[in-house]
Amino acid sequence: MPVRHRRLSCSPGCAVEAALQFIDGKWKGVILYHLFEGTMRFNELNRRLETVSPRMLTAQLRELERHGLVRREVYAQVPPRVEYSLTELGRTLEPSLRALREWGEVYAPVAMERVCDA
Repeated sequence: MPVRHRRLSCSPGCAVEAALQFIDGKWKGVILYHLFEGTMRFNELNRRLETVSPRMLTAQLRELERHGLVRREVYAQVPPRVEYSLTELGRTLEPSLRALREWGEVYAPVAMERVCDA
């Protein structure tokens, strides 16, 4: 995914949009959230995100890696071992994603009711 904003002075909400472009997608925020616990292998992430296909998980991890939020470490052994962890930049998202989780626990049910009632 190409970066949409190189300057953050384009409009009042532009910095929000610029930040969201790095974690948009159905699974990126959840992947990052799980990696707050520490380094994980691909299969461990895949088990935790049981409804995501391995292909989608791979694509989302690659984008997170390309944006410098996730580090991919490949160990030359048989069978190959690949581990994923957060970079320093990725760790900076922890307070924001934890706040989103808290919001979701409290307000997502209310918002879903409104969607279902509409």
